[in-house]
Amino acid sequence: MIKIGQKEIGRHTKPFIIAEMSGNHNQSLERALHLVELAAEAGVDALKLQTYTPDTITLDVHTGEFFIQDDANLWKGNSLYNLYKEAYTPWEWHEAIFNKATELGMLAFSSPFDETAVDFLETLNVPAYKIASFENVDLPLIRKVARTGKPTIISTGMATASEIDEAVRAFRAEGNDQLILLKCTSTYPATPANSNIATIPHMRELFQTEIGLSDHTMGVGVSVAAVTLGATVIEKHFTTSRADGGVDSAFSMEPHELKMLVEETERAWQSLGNVTYGPTDAEKDSTKFRRSLYIGEDLQAGDVLTEQNVRNVRPGLGLPTKYYDLVLGKAIKQDVKKGTPLSWELLI
Repeated sequence: MIKIGQKEIGRHTKPFIIAEMSGNHNQSLERALHLVELAAEAGVDALKLQTYTPDTITLDVHTGEFFIQDDANLWKGNSLYNLYKEAYTPWEWHEAIFNKATELGMLAFSSPFDETAVDFLETLNVPAYKIASFENVDLPLIRKVARTGKPTIISTGMATASEIDEAVRAFRAEGNDQLILLKCTSTYPATPANSNIATIPHMRELFQTEIGLSDHTMGVGVSVAAVTLGATVIEKHFTTSRADGGVDSAFSMEPHELKMLVEETERAWQSLGNVTYGPTDAEKDSTKFRRSLYIGEDLQAGDVLTEQNVRNVRPGLGLPTKYYDLVLGKAIKQDVKKGTPLSWELLI
């Protein structure tokens, strides 16, 4: 079992839902604090930030490979430096955002993108860490986070099985076993067709840890399906409104959708139950509405049961219908009224 703060994470409890703010604050602390309030109203378990600066994540270069030209990229036409300058959360905001989340009953933590970010987040005593997909091959960063001794979530977007194994081994080698892996497709937005969530139970077996989903698809369907496959953590980006714009707004959930995510993933988890056959306690009263064998006409003692005077009807208080052929041709030992449930005791 893994705990973040007082929240237990595992298949014995409802999914742990993380609302990722990312850059959807649009460089407004007021908007960031409002997003915290919206996340709390939606009922999520945790709020997550990203901790970097443009200079800790890339170089101040605006040409060549530092400029995004891929037509399929949501951020085409931006340099990496300018994109991260627009998207980053000022470090001086973190404490206010975290305090607001705590005040509203949520956990709050962040994804550090380099070792200085870990040092900074330690001064704020965060309860957990998240390693983003693009950093899951940064073994020095993973080791640094593991040495804090805190629960850590690693997103596995783009990673091969061997790369995930290297990350897991590096983390555990520091004496920390509080690890959760998230299945992730690092496209923005992702599509259900390229989500491959059937990998979730395989990952659980392969790496012997809790598995969740970092979900960049639209809607809640993929997350709900992931819970039925054993996902115990769901992470989704969110914003006030996609119409407001912002670096991640195009694939972020709006508040009513975030609330739906919380509700529907919990319903999916509740529905899993246990392997069971036969009527549940709640179904037992309903068994009386099955079909069974009834006397269909007034009969006198000695009358023979025929297709005309034995009926296969509801309710289910007579002999089971599987005995229909067996009782035909048998005689009744006493007078019976139409509507009497057929029983062995009535037969000669």
